[in-house]
Amino acid sequence: MKYPVFLVLFFISLTHSTTAQNKIIKLWPDGVPGSVSDPSYFEKTEVGSDNIKRIFRVTDPELIVFPASKENASGAAVLICPGGGYKILAIDHEGYSIARWLNKIGITAFVLKYRLPSDLIMKDKKTGPLADAKRAIRMIRDQAEKWNIDPDKIGVMGFSAGGHLASSLSTHYNDSEQDKKQLSARPDFSLLIYPVISMEDSITHLGSRTNLLGEKPARKDVVFFSNDQQVTKDTPPAFLVHAADDKVVPVQNSINYFMALNKFHIPAEIHIYEKGGHGFGIKNLKGTVANWPEDCEHWLRSHQLIK
Repeated sequence: MKYPVFLVLFFISLTHSTTAQNKIIKLWPDGVPGSVSDPSYFEKTEVGSDNIKRIFRVTDPELIVFPASKENASGAAVLICPGGGYKILAIDHEGYSIARWLNKIGITAFVLKYRLPSDLIMKDKKTGPLADAKRAIRMIRDQAEKWNIDPDKIGVMGFSAGGHLASSLSTHYNDSEQDKKQLSARPDFSLLIYPVISMEDSITHLGSRTNLLGEKPARKDVVFFSNDQQVTKDTPPAFLVHAADDKVVPVQNSINYFMALNKFHIPAEIHIYEKGGHGFGIKNLKGTVANWPEDCEHWLRSHQLIK
């Protein structure tokens, strides 16, 4: 029996949609804590002239799950925090594309669609993204058996401002008293790609700092969210990537974090490439920066995180 082309395409689309929906987990199904209702604030998606999909105004944070195949699975998992200056999420470029690469090397990936700091929907916008990241790690750890994951091999990965969120999770995973009664939100390792680390005037990405802390942040907030200043002996190992010619987020961010880890004898590796700029992600890489995925894979293997 032959079916019209449009009908075939409809069924294909429906199947794809259903499959995708089955891999989406709501972070706060019973309501987001510390939230403020504003009917005028709603999520929107745009695709720019560079063909990169960007999400604005996230109100209902989610995990989009990319399971590694059973044949290839290493038992490791990575929570991915896309960048975007705490203003947007580069969800394709620094989310889905990264997840598919991680799948190829045997890692189950979870793309975090986190709330972007806003006084319109949060009582304290400084804590919103970090609360989502903590919640995500706990959910992954809680459902580790379901996803064929080793609960002691759950890492976090972040790009640009997403790198700030990832390093915040790595240094502030246990700040709240209520956290102590729950599963640990501590990542077992972190992968930080051209990350914003510091909120200090001299090296921060001003847009990220303003969106997270406001125009005139209090000194205590600057110090608290300068994650190189928050490293302790319990901070997880890290792999860092940066380009020396990054004009958006100075390479000193990664260097300072690496040096802080080194001070506490925490395993860490840093790759500074001569050229690459900012936001190179994983597609259409040119020059020596094209080696970063392979270098990252070697590091993961050296720590027995992948086969």
